[in-house]
Amino acid sequence: MNRLLYMLGETFGSIRRNVAMVASVILVTFISLTFVGTAALMQTQVNQMTDDFYDRLELSVFLCTENSPQTACPTGAVSADQRDSIENTLTDGAASQYVASYRHETQQEALDALLEDRGEDSRTASLTASDMSESYRVLLNDPEEFTVVTELFGSAPGVETVADQQEVLDQIFGILNGLTLVALIIAGVMIVCALLLVATTIRLSAFSRRRETGIMRLVGASKSMIRMPFVFEGVIAAVVGGLLACAATWVVAEFVLGQWMAQQVPSIHFIDSDQAWIIMPGLLLVAVVLAVIASWVTVRRYLRV
Repeated sequence: MNRLLYMLGETFGSIRRNVAMVASVILVTFISLTFVGTAALMQTQVNQMTDDFYDRLELSVFLCTENSPQTACPTGAVSADQRDSIENTLTDGAASQYVASYRHETQQEALDALLEDRGEDSRTASLTASDMSESYRVLLNDPEEFTVVTELFGSAPGVETVADQQEVLDQIFGILNGLTLVALIIAGVMIVCALLLVATTIRLSAFSRRRETGIMRLVGASKSMIRMPFVFEGVIAAVVGGLLACAATWVVAEFVLGQWMAQQVPSIHFIDSDQAWIIMPGLLLVAVVLAVIASWVTVRRYLRV
Protein backbone atom coordinates (compact mmCIF):
# COMPACT_ATOMS: atom_id res chain seq x y z
CA MET A 1 0.00 0.00 0.00
CA ASN A 2 2.83 2.37 0.90
CA ARG A 3 4.52 1.64 -2.44
CA LEU A 4 1.31 2.43 -4.32
CA LEU A 5 0.83 5.70 -2.43
CA TYR A 6 4.44 6.63 -3.13
CA MET A 7 4.08 5.93 -6.86
CA LEU A 8 0.84 7.91 -7.03
CA GLY A 9 2.47 10.80 -5.20
CA GLU A 10 5.35 10.77 -7.68
CA THR A 11 2.87 10.60 -10.55
CA PHE A 12 0.84 13.64 -9.48
CA GLY A 13 4.00 15.55 -8.67
CA SER A 14 5.23 14.94 -12.21
CA ILE A 15 1.86 15.99 -13.62
CA ARG A 16 2.10 19.30 -11.75
CA ARG A 17 5.58 19.88 -13.19
CA ASN A 18 4.46 19.10 -16.76
CA VAL A 19 0.98 20.66 -16.82
CA ALA A 20 1.25 21.98 -20.37
CA MET A 21 2.36 18.67 -21.88
CA VAL A 22 -0.18 16.66 -19.90
CA ALA A 23 -2.92 19.07 -21.00
CA SER A 24 -1.81 18.52 -24.60
CA VAL A 25 -2.08 14.75 -24.16
CA ILE A 26 -5.56 15.14 -22.68
CA LEU A 27 -6.69 17.42 -25.51
CA VAL A 28 -5.36 15.27 -28.34
CA THR A 29 -6.71 12.08 -26.74
CA PHE A 30 -10.08 13.77 -26.30
CA ILE A 31 -10.24 14.87 -29.95
CA SER A 32 -9.03 11.55 -31.37
CA LEU A 33 -11.37 9.39 -29.29
CA THR A 34 -14.26 11.75 -30.00
CA PHE A 35 -13.73 11.00 -33.69
CA VAL A 36 -13.63 7.29 -32.87
CA GLY A 37 -16.85 7.57 -30.86
CA THR A 38 -18.56 9.62 -33.57
CA ALA A 39 -17.52 7.10 -36.22
CA ALA A 40 -18.91 4.28 -34.07
CA LEU A 41 -22.18 6.18 -33.66
CA MET A 42 -22.38 6.80 -37.40
CA GLN A 43 -21.81 3.13 -38.18
CA THR A 44 -24.44 2.12 -35.63
CA GLN A 45 -26.87 4.57 -37.22
CA VAL A 46 -26.10 3.25 -40.71
CA ASN A 47 -26.68 -0.33 -39.57
CA GLN A 48 -30.00 0.62 -37.99
CA MET A 49 -31.10 2.58 -41.07
CA THR A 50 -30.11 -0.35 -43.28
CA ASP A 51 -32.27 -2.72 -41.27
CA ASP A 52 -35.19 -0.27 -41.12
CA PHE A 53 -35.15 0.63 -44.82
CA TYR A 54 -34.60 -2.89 -46.06
CA ASP A 55 -37.55 -4.05 -43.96
CA ARG A 56 -39.64 -1.50 -45.87
CA LEU A 57 -37.99 -2.01 -49.25
CA GLU A 58 -40.64 -1.96 -51.97
CA LEU A 59 -40.54 -3.40 -55.45
CA SER A 60 -42.47 -1.30 -57.99
CA VAL A 61 -44.03 -3.13 -60.94
CA PHE A 62 -44.91 -0.37 -63.44
CA LEU A 63 -47.62 -1.29 -65.94
CA CYS A 64 -47.78 -0.28 -69.56
CA THR A 65 -49.60 2.93 -70.50
CA GLU A 66 -50.55 4.53 -73.78
CA ASN A 67 -47.31 6.57 -73.57
CA SER A 68 -45.02 3.59 -72.92
CA PRO A 69 -42.27 2.87 -75.49
CA GLN A 70 -43.09 0.22 -78.10
CA THR A 71 -40.01 -1.81 -77.23
CA ALA A 72 -41.15 -2.31 -73.64
CA CYS A 73 -44.89 -2.58 -74.35
CA PRO A 74 -45.48 -3.95 -77.87
CA THR A 75 -49.19 -4.60 -77.16
CA GLY A 76 -49.85 -1.08 -75.87
CA ALA A 77 -51.46 -0.18 -72.56
CA VAL A 78 -52.05 -2.95 -70.04
CA SER A 79 -55.32 -4.80 -70.52
CA ALA A 80 -57.70 -6.02 -67.84
CA ASP A 81 -56.68 -9.64 -68.48
CA GLN A 82 -52.99 -8.77 -68.14
CA ARG A 83 -53.67 -6.89 -64.92
CA ASP A 84 -55.59 -9.87 -63.52
CA SER A 85 -52.71 -12.19 -64.50
CA ILE A 86 -50.21 -9.97 -62.67
CA GLU A 87 -52.39 -9.91 -59.56
CA ASN A 88 -52.81 -13.67 -59.72
CA THR A 89 -49.01 -14.06 -59.86
CA LEU A 90 -48.72 -11.91 -56.76
CA THR A 91 -51.42 -13.67 -54.76
CA ASP A 92 -51.36 -17.32 -55.83
CA GLY A 93 -48.70 -17.64 -58.51
CA ALA A 94 -44.92 -18.02 -58.60
CA ALA A 95 -44.26 -14.72 -56.83
CA SER A 96 -46.66 -15.29 -53.93
CA GLN A 97 -44.08 -17.11 -51.78
CA TYR A 98 -41.82 -14.02 -51.86
CA VAL A 99 -44.54 -11.40 -51.34
CA ALA A 100 -45.46 -10.17 -47.86
CA SER A 101 -48.04 -7.66 -49.14
CA TYR A 102 -48.77 -5.46 -52.11
CA ARG A 103 -50.91 -2.50 -53.06
CA HIS A 104 -52.22 -1.23 -56.35
CA GLU A 105 -51.51 2.39 -57.24
CA THR A 106 -53.61 3.94 -60.01
CA GLN A 107 -52.38 6.66 -62.33
CA GLN A 108 -54.34 9.30 -60.40
CA GLU A 109 -52.91 8.10 -57.09
CA ALA A 110 -49.42 8.23 -58.59
CA LEU A 111 -50.00 11.84 -59.67
CA ASP A 112 -51.38 12.80 -56.25
CA ALA A 113 -48.35 11.22 -54.54
CA LEU A 114 -45.95 13.10 -56.83
CA LEU A 115 -47.66 16.43 -56.19
CA GLU A 116 -47.68 15.81 -52.44
CA ASP A 117 -43.99 14.95 -52.51
CA ARG A 118 -42.70 17.71 -54.79
CA GLY A 119 -45.50 20.26 -54.72
CA GLU A 120 -46.77 22.12 -57.74
CA ASP A 121 -44.08 23.78 -59.83
CA SER A 122 -43.30 24.43 -63.47
CA ARG A 123 -42.47 20.77 -64.07
CA THR A 124 -45.51 19.23 -62.38
CA ALA A 125 -48.16 21.82 -63.24
CA SER A 126 -48.73 20.42 -66.73
CA LEU A 127 -48.84 16.76 -65.69
CA THR A 128 -52.04 14.76 -65.87
CA ALA A 129 -52.96 11.31 -64.60
CA SER A 130 -52.39 9.82 -68.07
CA ASP A 131 -48.72 10.87 -67.85
CA MET A 132 -48.20 8.66 -64.81
CA SER A 133 -47.68 4.91 -64.65
CA GLU A 134 -50.07 2.54 -62.94
CA SER A 135 -48.14 0.20 -60.65
CA TYR A 136 -48.11 -2.49 -58.01
CA ARG A 137 -46.02 -1.69 -54.93
CA VAL A 138 -44.75 -5.00 -53.53
CA LEU A 139 -43.30 -5.56 -50.05
CA LEU A 140 -41.14 -8.70 -49.95
CA ASN A 141 -40.70 -11.21 -47.14
CA ASP A 142 -36.96 -11.11 -47.76
CA PRO A 143 -35.61 -7.98 -49.50
CA GLU A 144 -32.66 -10.03 -50.77
CA GLU A 145 -35.08 -11.92 -53.05
CA PHE A 146 -35.86 -8.87 -55.16
CA THR A 147 -33.90 -10.23 -58.13
CA VAL A 148 -36.13 -13.31 -58.30
CA VAL A 149 -39.32 -11.24 -58.31
CA THR A 150 -37.83 -8.83 -60.82
CA GLU A 151 -37.17 -11.69 -63.22
CA LEU A 152 -40.71 -13.01 -62.78
CA PHE A 153 -42.31 -9.72 -63.77
CA GLY A 154 -39.62 -8.24 -66.01
CA SER A 155 -40.91 -9.94 -69.16
CA ALA A 156 -44.57 -10.34 -68.13
CA PRO A 157 -47.16 -9.00 -70.62
CA GLY A 158 -48.45 -5.58 -69.58
CA VAL A 159 -45.38 -4.75 -67.48
CA GLU A 160 -43.23 -1.85 -68.66
CA THR A 161 -40.49 -2.07 -66.06
CA VAL A 162 -39.72 -3.29 -62.56
CA ALA A 163 -37.81 -1.01 -60.19
CA ASP A 164 -36.62 -1.28 -56.62
CA GLN A 165 -35.19 1.20 -54.13
CA GLN A 166 -32.07 -0.81 -53.34
CA GLU A 167 -29.80 1.00 -55.79
CA VAL A 168 -30.75 4.37 -54.29
CA LEU A 169 -30.37 3.05 -50.75
CA ASP A 170 -27.00 1.52 -51.58
CA GLN A 171 -25.80 4.92 -52.82
CA ILE A 172 -27.02 6.64 -49.64
CA PHE A 173 -25.46 4.04 -47.37
CA GLY A 174 -22.27 4.16 -49.45
CA ILE A 175 -21.98 7.89 -48.74
CA LEU A 176 -22.66 7.37 -45.03
CA ASN A 177 -20.12 4.56 -44.85
CA GLY A 178 -17.63 6.82 -46.62
CA LEU A 179 -18.17 9.52 -43.99
CA THR A 180 -17.63 6.91 -41.28
CA LEU A 181 -14.36 5.89 -42.95
CA VAL A 182 -13.21 9.52 -43.12
CA ALA A 183 -13.95 9.93 -39.40
CA LEU A 184 -11.96 6.77 -38.64
CA ILE A 185 -9.00 7.97 -40.75
CA ILE A 186 -8.97 11.31 -38.93
CA ALA A 187 -9.27 9.45 -35.62
CA GLY A 188 -6.34 7.22 -36.59
CA VAL A 189 -4.14 10.24 -37.38
CA MET A 190 -5.11 11.89 -34.10
CA ILE A 191 -4.43 8.68 -32.15
CA VAL A 192 -0.92 8.56 -33.62
CA CYS A 193 -0.47 12.17 -32.50
CA ALA A 194 -1.71 11.21 -29.02
CA LEU A 195 0.78 8.32 -28.85
CA LEU A 196 3.65 10.59 -29.84
CA LEU A 197 2.57 13.20 -27.29
CA VAL A 198 2.36 10.61 -24.53
CA ALA A 199 5.83 9.36 -25.44
CA THR A 200 7.22 12.91 -25.53
CA THR A 201 5.63 13.79 -22.19
CA ILE A 202 7.02 10.68 -20.50
CA ARG A 203 10.45 11.30 -22.03
CA LEU A 204 10.56 14.89 -20.76
CA SER A 205 9.31 13.77 -17.36
CA ALA A 206 12.00 11.09 -17.18
CA PHE A 207 14.67 13.61 -18.19
CA SER A 208 13.57 16.16 -15.56
CA ARG A 209 13.63 13.49 -12.85
CA ARG A 210 16.85 11.75 -13.88
CA ARG A 211 18.56 12.74 -10.62
CA GLU A 212 15.72 11.28 -8.52
CA THR A 213 15.68 8.03 -10.48
CA GLY A 214 19.47 7.80 -10.12
CA ILE A 215 19.17 8.07 -6.35
CA MET A 216 16.38 5.47 -6.32
CA ARG A 217 18.64 3.07 -8.24
CA LEU A 218 21.39 3.54 -5.70
CA VAL A 219 19.11 2.79 -2.74
CA GLY A 220 17.90 -0.42 -4.41
CA ALA A 221 14.42 0.54 -5.69
CA SER A 222 12.94 -2.03 -8.05
CA LYS A 223 12.51 -1.37 -11.76
CA SER A 224 8.72 -1.39 -11.47
CA MET A 225 8.77 1.14 -8.63
CA ILE A 226 10.83 3.52 -10.73
CA ARG A 227 8.95 3.00 -13.95
CA MET A 228 5.33 2.80 -12.84
CA PRO A 229 4.88 6.50 -11.89
CA PHE A 230 5.72 7.42 -15.49
CA VAL A 231 3.24 4.87 -16.80
CA PHE A 232 0.58 6.13 -14.37
CA GLU A 233 1.18 9.66 -15.64
CA GLY A 234 0.43 8.68 -19.23
CA VAL A 235 -2.57 6.56 -18.24
CA ILE A 236 -4.14 9.30 -16.09
CA ALA A 237 -3.81 11.88 -18.87
CA ALA A 238 -5.28 9.46 -21.42
CA VAL A 239 -8.15 8.45 -19.14
CA VAL A 240 -9.10 12.09 -18.57
CA GLY A 241 -9.09 12.62 -22.33
CA GLY A 242 -11.10 9.42 -22.76
CA LEU A 243 -13.71 10.55 -20.22
CA LEU A 244 -14.08 13.85 -22.07
CA ALA A 245 -14.49 11.90 -25.34
CA CYS A 246 -17.17 9.74 -23.68
CA ALA A 247 -19.02 12.89 -22.64
CA ALA A 248 -18.77 14.30 -26.17
CA THR A 249 -20.00 11.00 -27.65
CA TRP A 250 -22.99 11.04 -25.29
CA VAL A 251 -23.80 14.64 -26.28
CA VAL A 252 -23.67 13.76 -30.00
CA ALA A 253 -25.89 10.71 -29.51
CA GLU A 254 -28.42 12.33 -27.18
CA PHE A 255 -28.78 15.87 -28.53
CA VAL A 256 -27.51 15.82 -32.14
CA LEU A 257 -28.93 12.45 -33.25
CA GLY A 258 -31.55 11.61 -30.63
CA GLN A 259 -33.20 15.04 -30.53
CA TRP A 260 -32.16 17.49 -33.26
CA MET A 261 -31.87 15.04 -36.16
CA ALA A 262 -34.97 13.16 -35.01
CA GLN A 263 -36.94 16.41 -35.22
CA GLN A 264 -35.50 17.35 -38.61
CA VAL A 265 -36.12 13.93 -40.23
CA PRO A 266 -38.99 12.29 -38.28
CA SER A 267 -39.33 9.47 -40.82
CA ILE A 268 -35.97 8.00 -39.74
CA HIS A 269 -35.44 6.25 -36.41
CA PHE A 270 -32.25 7.75 -35.00
CA ILE A 271 -30.11 6.25 -32.26
CA ASP A 272 -29.86 7.92 -28.86
CA SER A 273 -27.65 7.93 -25.78
CA ASP A 274 -28.34 4.23 -25.10
CA GLN A 275 -25.93 3.38 -27.92
CA ALA A 276 -23.39 5.88 -26.56
CA TRP A 277 -23.24 3.99 -23.26
CA ILE A 278 -22.34 0.86 -25.19
CA ILE A 279 -19.50 2.65 -27.00
CA MET A 280 -18.05 4.47 -23.95
CA PRO A 281 -16.30 1.48 -22.29
CA GLY A 282 -14.55 0.78 -25.59
CA LEU A 283 -13.27 4.36 -25.76
CA LEU A 284 -11.87 4.17 -22.23
CA LEU A 285 -10.28 0.81 -22.96
CA VAL A 286 -8.61 2.23 -26.09
CA ALA A 287 -7.34 5.22 -24.08
CA VAL A 288 -5.83 3.02 -21.37
CA VAL A 289 -4.27 0.50 -23.76
CA LEU A 290 -2.69 3.17 -25.94
CA ALA A 291 -1.35 5.07 -22.93
CA VAL A 292 0.12 1.93 -21.33
CA ILE A 293 1.82 0.88 -24.57
CA ALA A 294 3.23 4.33 -25.33
CA SER A 295 4.35 4.95 -21.74
CA TRP A 296 5.91 1.55 -21.19
CA VAL A 297 7.81 1.56 -24.48
CA THR A 298 9.10 5.07 -23.80
CA VAL A 299 10.14 4.26 -20.24
CA ARG A 300 12.00 1.13 -21.34
CA ARG A 301 13.79 3.06 -24.06
CA TYR A 302 14.73 6.27 -22.28
CA LEU A 303 14.77 5.26 -18.64
CA ARG A 304 17.59 2.76 -18.11
CA VAL A 305 17.18 1.07 -14.74
